[in-house]
Amino acid sequence: MALPLKILNAVLILFALYMGLKQGWAMFSGKPEMVDMFSKWNFNKTSLSILGFFTMLGAVLVLIPQTFVWGNFITAAGILVIIAYHLHDKDLKGVAIELPFFLLSLVIIYLQHPLTNQR
Repeated sequence: MALPLKILNAVLILFALYMGLKQGWAMFSGKPEMVDMFSKWNFNKTSLSILGFFTMLGAVLVLIPQTFVWGNFITAAGILVIIAYHLHDKDLKGVAIELPFFLLSLVIIYLQHPLTNQR
């Protein structure tokens, strides 16, 4: 892969890491806005903490070349769960907010980890 693509993907991975840790911590620690959003889907504090833990885990696993795909899979799965709940509520604004983050995971997978020599 060309150096500019590797740099771009590294920046995308760092952005995904930041967002994953930020949102995951907000869920894990039970921030009021997260509790409000997820409580309408019958998530209790424990289930929200579990989702937050897996969100943070996925974000960290993306950094490691050997667990890169698994980290993206966990991240994308968590986002898909949220998208599904928004669709169930017919909340297209919520879907539109989550969709770029889901697509980000797919782009990162397509570009592959910048520290591997594959391609």
